Amino acid sequence: MRRTLAVVLSVGAVLAAAACSRAAGSGGSGGSGGRIAAVGAESQYADVIAQVGGRYVSVTAIMSNPNTDPHAFEASASVARQVSAAQLVVQNGAGYDTFMNTIENAAAGPPRKVIVVQRLLGLPDGTPNPHLWYKPGTMPAVADAIASALAAIQPAHAAYFEANAAAFVRSLAPWTGAIAAFRARYAGTPVATTEPVADYMLQAAGAVNLTPFAFQADIMNGVDPSAQDVAAERSLLTQHKVRALVYNEQVTDSLTESFVALARSNGIPVVGVYETMPEPGYHYQSWMLAEMEALQRAVAGKISTEHL
Repeated sequence: MRRTLAVVLSVGAVLAAAACSRAAGSGGSGGSGGRIAAVGAESQYADVIAQVGGRYVSVTAIMSNPNTDPHAFEASASVARQVSAAQLVVQNGAGYDTFMNTIENAAAGPPRKVIVVQRLLGLPDGTPNPHLWYKPGTMPAVADAIASALAAIQPAHAAYFEANAAAFVRSLAPWTGAIAAFRARYAGTPVATTEPVADYMLQAAGAVNLTPFAFQADIMNGVDPSAQDVAAERSLLTQHKVRALVYNEQVTDSLTESFVALARSNGIPVVGVYETMPEPGYHYQSWMLAEMEALQRAVAGKISTEHL
C-alpha cells in the first residue's frame, strides 16, 4: 500500500470542530471581509488559489512546512475547522492526502466545492506516482478549475477570476520553456532518483530515470527496498551511469543520505527537490523553474543544488 499521510484525528474531534466552524462561519460569502474561504491541502495548491482568487479569497494551506515530512503530517482540530469553514477545497488525491476525505466527510459545514486534482486529470485511483504538481499540464487545469469554482461562488467576479487564471497559465512559460530547452539539448540524459517526486518533470524534460521504480516506490512508501534494488542504485553512482542524482530533500533517512554521500564522493551532482513549496519567496511557478534550472546546472556544469 502507498504510504499515506497519517491522520491523528478522531472522528469525534472532527465533528466537534466542524460544529464550531458552522456556528462561526454561517455568514454567507465566507472568509474575512466577505472573501471566499478556501483551503489548499498542499501549499502549492493554496498558492494557485491565491493567485487566481486574488483579493476575493482568503486562503489557508494545510501542509506548508518545507522542513517536515509531508507523509508524517498529523491533522489537528484546527485543520478540521479550516476545512469545514471552507467554500473551496483543492486537494491532490491519488492517495496522497486522504486525511482530507476523512475531514470533509465528517465536517458538514457550509456547502463547499472540492477539486480533487487526480479526478480533474482523469487519473485512476491506482496512479503509482501521486506527485501530480510536477506534471507541466497539471496546474493550468487546476487554475481553470479554480476560476470556475470561484466564479460559481461569486459570479460577479467571474471575469476577474478567469483573467487571473489566464495570467497564471502564461506565467508558467519560463518553466515550460526551460523544460523544452533541456529536452532539445539533453534528451536521453540518464539520472538516478531516490523517490518519484520529480519524475513527471524529468519525463517531460526527456531525462531517463535509471532507478528501478520499485526502489523509488519503496522509499516513498517507507518500505525497505530489496537488496537487489539497493545494489542497482549504488551501481548507477559508483559506475557513473548517471549524470545527476535527484533526491527528495524533504524526506530523508540513513539510506537516502547514504546515496547522496555516494553521489558526492563519485562526482555525481545532486539535485534536491521538494514535495511542498519551499519558503520564503517562492510561488509555484518560480519553484518549478528553480528546480528545472537546478537540473540543467547539474547536467551542463556538474553543479549540485541540494537545497533551494
